[in-house]
Amino acid sequence: MAQYFELHPDNPQPRLLRQAVALLEKGGILAVPTDSSYALVCHLDDKNAVDALRRVRGVDDKHQLTLLCRDLSELATYARVDNRQYRLLKAATPGRFTFILEASKEVPRRVSHPSRKTIGLRVPDHKVLQELLALHGSALLGTTLIPRGDTEPLNDAQEIRERLENQIAGVLDAGACTAQPTTVVDLSQDEIDIVRLGGGDIGLLGL
Repeated sequence: MAQYFELHPDNPQPRLLRQAVALLEKGGILAVPTDSSYALVCHLDDKNAVDALRRVRGVDDKHQLTLLCRDLSELATYARVDNRQYRLLKAATPGRFTFILEASKEVPRRVSHPSRKTIGLRVPDHKVLQELLALHGSALLGTTLIPRGDTEPLNDAQEIRERLENQIAGVLDAGACTAQPTTVVDLSQDEIDIVRLGGGDIGLLGL
């Protein structure tokens, strides 16, 4: 049964966050709030956890997963970033953007896109998630919390607990998130491709 953590949105309790990190270290999946919608996250280097994450989400290895990073410096360790890409990333992070970039050697091949060798990356602007990432000490692998068979993300922590309590290790409740997804920008090719318009303002990218 999933553990339920009620967290203050601006001053999350470190004791509870440490308990949540311990679940990640044991291979658990967490439902966490972000600045867009709730997400499912797990440890990047735990194959069993990644496989379980895909099962809960109902996606295969062709679905582009996303790394949630503390800052732009950490993001750059997981992706190959040139000067042009860096300027765009700097203009839009932290915030409601997901960037698709060529994965670096720090990303296990089993979590990058199987043919393109890309990975989604983002720096969320959410206090609770940032504190969780800091205590975890590295990026977390994540995906929007859309249960298998659904088309829209879940954004109420109580409903998430009821629906997924036997499939995930914990739920972090810091209040409702927006129902608006991130803006997805593919920077892995020569031409910038806006894959999805969402909460991130593309004007920040000069587009």
